[in-house]
Amino acid sequence: MDVSFVGGPSRQRGVGVVAPFDFALDRELWRWVPDDVSLHLTRTPFVPVEVSLDLARLVSEHRTLSDAVQALSAVGPEVVAYACTSGSFVGGTFGERAMVAAMAQAGAMPAVTTSGALLMALEELGVRRVAVVTPYTKSVTDSLETYLGEGGIIVSGRSYLGLTREIWRVGYRSVVDMAREATLERPDALFISCTNLPTFDVIPQLEAELRMPVLSANQVTVWAALRRIGKEAVGPYQSLLDPVARRAVAAMAAAPPPLPPVTRPGDSRPGVPGVAAAMAGTPIPSPAEEGAIGEQSVEPLFPEEPGGGPGAL
Repeated sequence: MDVSFVGGPSRQRGVGVVAPFDFALDRELWRWVPDDVSLHLTRTPFVPVEVSLDLARLVSEHRTLSDAVQALSAVGPEVVAYACTSGSFVGGTFGERAMVAAMAQAGAMPAVTTSGALLMALEELGVRRVAVVTPYTKSVTDSLETYLGEGGIIVSGRSYLGLTREIWRVGYRSVVDMAREATLERPDALFISCTNLPTFDVIPQLEAELRMPVLSANQVTVWAALRRIGKEAVGPYQSLLDPVARRAVAAMAAAPPPLPPVTRPGDSRPGVPGVAAAMAGTPIPSPAEEGAIGEQSVEPLFPEEPGGGPGAL
């Protein structure tokens, strides 16, 4: 079959990505990218240092960034993104701006960083109070809070794991547990930090449960980079990317909170949260009927991923 008339593949727009040497989630970045955009990734040189403020400084040195951007320039990307949250907030807002300038100068192209993209995303959503979830140690998490404060953002709650290696192995269950803990003070939004922490599939579920926008490091990085070349990131049911999801989350946030769990008189066991409204005016099933219902199997909302969870670290 002669296919010469097709004329070859369609033209691709290019986004260069500089990631730390231990970045393991290349596939997740691609999930936010439309079909006519290609990601060109390169990594910083290996250094024998665990995840810490020291590592953040090492992987964000201007010489390291310049070398990486120059390597990417060979394939002609239209924008370059530095995909590391801690590496881009460790120097504060001034340090982040200096990184952007160094990358742009090295490649003669627009540049963004994860932490810079985070402030842009919070401004896009009109957020002033945010909860943060991180896999980091306390000192690194403190540095993130300081950076956000310099950007005019109040951190109303936070939760962190204290990890120093293999962060990409953390499962969604751990992310959900931290999110619930960090958002008790009802902030405007939640931010899940670290580009090595998987988040794509958990964002819609968390937005529905928490009734607020949920941002993640990889999400805001791709979103900001694509905006610089006039493209839109793809991410169904994510408030930052999907106008329908943004309106739905805003409507849920304005609605009254769910009624408390149903409790049968004389029984200390609570019912299922959120069922009270649906059961209003409906007879409570007898113990025998309830037992029959309880025998049915129910699929978990967040099944365990292979090798997931902090216990696998």
